Amino acid sequence: MAYTANIVTVAEMNFMAGAGIDTTNGSVDANHTIIQDLAEAHLSNLLKFKLTSAAFTALDADVKKLITEWAARFAGIELIRFNFLGEAGALTRIEAEDRINVHVFKMDKIERLLEDASIQDFMGV
Repeated sequence: MAYTANIVTVAEMNFMAGAGIDTTNGSVDANHTIIQDLAEAHLSNLLKFKLTSAAFTALDADVKKLITEWAARFAGIELIRFNFLGEAGALTRIEAEDRINVHVFKMDKIERLLEDASIQDFMGV
């Protein structure tokens, strides 16, 4: 099944995962679909707003950027976590953990912004 990007593209996912990730078994269409579905579910619950493709398209550009960045960072974590050592041992465990920690920190900041009442009012939520 081919991947259909609703809130995050494969390029954005791979960019956040970084160089050396497992592109043979990890960064594949089936996993991209699962990762996006999980990100959409999390964000829908966080925002108390059903994040469908149509709903996402209708959002303000800046809000869409925050949602896409959160989803891309989530994907980066999942793709790193799929194989901590990356393709042919390209990563060390410490490097993989450092990448994940950076994403978790930034995702927390994005969640705080998205939970802010003024942003949710702006979204019409």
